[in-house]
Amino acid sequence: MVTLTDEERATLVRWSRRAKSSQALAQRCRIVLGCAEGKSNQDVAAELGIWPQTVGKWRNRFVARRLEGLVDEPRPGAPRTIGDEQIEQVVVATLERTPTDATHWSRASMAAESGLSRSTVGRIWKAFGLQPHRVETFKLSNDPQFIDKVRDVVGLYLDPPERALVLCVDEKSQIQALDRSAPALPMMPGLPERRTHDYVRHGITTLFAALDVATGQVITSVHRRHRAVEFKKFLAELDNEVPADLDVHLICDNYSTRKHPTVKRWLAAHPRFHMHFTPTYSSWLNQVERWFGLLTDTRLRRATHTSLRALENDLRAWTAAWNDDPKPFIWTKTADEILDRLASYLQRIPGAGH
Repeated sequence: MVTLTDEERATLVRWSRRAKSSQALAQRCRIVLGCAEGKSNQDVAAELGIWPQTVGKWRNRFVARRLEGLVDEPRPGAPRTIGDEQIEQVVVATLERTPTDATHWSRASMAAESGLSRSTVGRIWKAFGLQPHRVETFKLSNDPQFIDKVRDVVGLYLDPPERALVLCVDEKSQIQALDRSAPALPMMPGLPERRTHDYVRHGITTLFAALDVATGQVITSVHRRHRAVEFKKFLAELDNEVPADLDVHLICDNYSTRKHPTVKRWLAAHPRFHMHFTPTYSSWLNQVERWFGLLTDTRLRRATHTSLRALENDLRAWTAAWNDDPKPFIWTKTADEILDRLASYLQRIPGAGH
């Protein structure tokens, strides 16, 4: 058993909880504190999710050198030649300025600016997780009912109503039947598949889809256009497919066809159908979009179709194959977690909360 003085115990507790402590040092402190409670190496390892050998190593280091034993030993190799001030200058310049002749820093431009080598700049960026060459996009919803709609949709995912089916509905429009201008060259050892960059268009079609949140089953319908008329036909197909004793909750986007008078009249005549709209610019809330992504990645992106009919048959075949072994998407985030995450983004965007 490890015996601690009051001062050592207070220091270990402080280091294990301090926000600026390294994770490695915090874990070593928790190891020693566990050992001081009389626990075995195996018990401490199981509690912290580490190997018993790791517990034994830091137990022995502490017994031999006390608190100093928990600090990493000096690593072998040449001493550092780049000072903290130079590293700070690179990091500050990367975060707060841009070069005069470009929108972002490259390793070459930062090396010229700082007087360091390109490889040194690259190591500094890697150490601080900086990637000036990358940019990601986002879109904030301007829906005044954003919070209510998020809670409504997420509530259907996490706590669906009884005696009802929850379907995520949307259409994937403008699917092109594309044929390459020359046959593809097959993959060979050392060479990827090669194909011409140009293609021949054979028309476009639209795939309507309704994803059953509970089972992953998908009901689809193919139409050449995507007007209110086609959407109403798809609703009628859903009405025929879903058992008559079940209510139907449809999660949809805000496309104009959803609120067309023709569709409204149909919904009024079929009261078991309930529409739930996602907020504007929030397609990520609709699980069928994930299914469309899989369809694109696995079947459409590299496919060739010599006719529109061939494309439509391919869409039906892929849907049938999916329904032979459907896989539902498991939603885990609560509405509060989503809204808290959004709030953290807004705090980083000047004026976004106004």
